[in-house]
Amino acid sequence: MVRETRLDPASFVLPLFVRSGAGLRQPIGSMPGCFQTSVDELLIDARMAADAGVGGVMLFGIPDHKDAIGSGAWDDAGPVQEAIRMLVRELPDLVVMTDVCLCEYTDHGHCGVIKGETVDNDATLELLAREAVSHARAGAHVVAPSDMMDGRVGVIRAALDAEGFHETSILSYSAKYASAFYGPFREAAESAPQFGDRRAYQMDPANAEEALREVQLDIEEGADMIMVKPAGPYLDIVARVKAATGYPLAAYQVSGEFAMIQAAAERGWIDGERAMMESLLGIRRAGADVIITYFATEAARVLRRGR
Repeated sequence: MVRETRLDPASFVLPLFVRSGAGLRQPIGSMPGCFQTSVDELLIDARMAADAGVGGVMLFGIPDHKDAIGSGAWDDAGPVQEAIRMLVRELPDLVVMTDVCLCEYTDHGHCGVIKGETVDNDATLELLAREAVSHARAGAHVVAPSDMMDGRVGVIRAALDAEGFHETSILSYSAKYASAFYGPFREAAESAPQFGDRRAYQMDPANAEEALREVQLDIEEGADMIMVKPAGPYLDIVARVKAATGYPLAAYQVSGEFAMIQAAAERGWIDGERAMMESLLGIRRAGADVIITYFATEAARVLRRGR
């Protein structure tokens, strides 16, 4: 009766990895229980999440072919776009979010256009806008730019509005840190950089004030929601951002956080279910309104059991 913080399955978002084909369910070695799937198999996972009460899904695409500019990102017949159309049709009450970035689609693995060995921020913006519009055209409710290019929220908002997608929301990865906890994701999305790293455009883990500035810029450019990523090692940032802005706030419990809990639980070193729920409760307690987590379906089922 006196519990101060409660978890709600409707606030969970399940990340899903989709690629072309049919009947495809390929395990991700570093993320037990997670898969790359074809659209038909993705619908099965999304339906299970929805039946458990999960509020939304976040789609990441793995294209058949990659090139220097990531042109598969705005292919209206791409696997993400096909998945959006199916989910909106088959599960109309599920919020469909899409990751907007080029790293999964480029042959070099960086989040933007490369000139020399440097990401060209301004040349990347138009391509991100094309991707976001393609997702909105397929029916996405929320587009989520994760690239960390300066100015991309404003450019995407303008592009969406120009195409008549005024109600498509933007969830901006506003404070995305250059973290060691992304390793398993890069296997899942096949998006590891082929040279260098992403520290030039992702945030220094030592910086907190910078996060507040980045968040404020995205709000001014028209973001409807903001995000802190990763979640667990940055709960202080989650709390500070929520206190400073009062804005709808998502936190992403990333692949490395998920993998560590899974690995320790498999070895019997921790109680996996309790650790899962405690980690999610901590993210919610810090101030996150939405939690993006690979545990979404499992945690929702635990909550439904009243544990």
